[in-house]
Amino acid sequence: MRRGSFTKEKIKRTTTFTLRLNEREAKALNIYCKRYRVSSKSDFMRRTIMQAIVVRFDADHPSLWEQGELNLFSHEAKNN
Repeated sequence: MRRGSFTKEKIKRTTTFTLRLNEREAKALNIYCKRYRVSSKSDFMRRTIMQAIVVRFDADHPSLWEQGELNLFSHEAKNN
């Protein structure tokens, strides 16, 4: 699927997620962002979290013999 096929309305970020860090975690994040020239902490954390989720989903995908496959983008997933 091409990127251009998504409308801006479909990919608009409207949900807020708050993440609290202790001082040591925040300091480590700040050092990392400065060292590796991360310009947007929000984008970095979003990409890092979503990468972990996709990797886990890929590792835990149902086999041919498992029943009840749940698609992340199905109506059932949206209602949960």
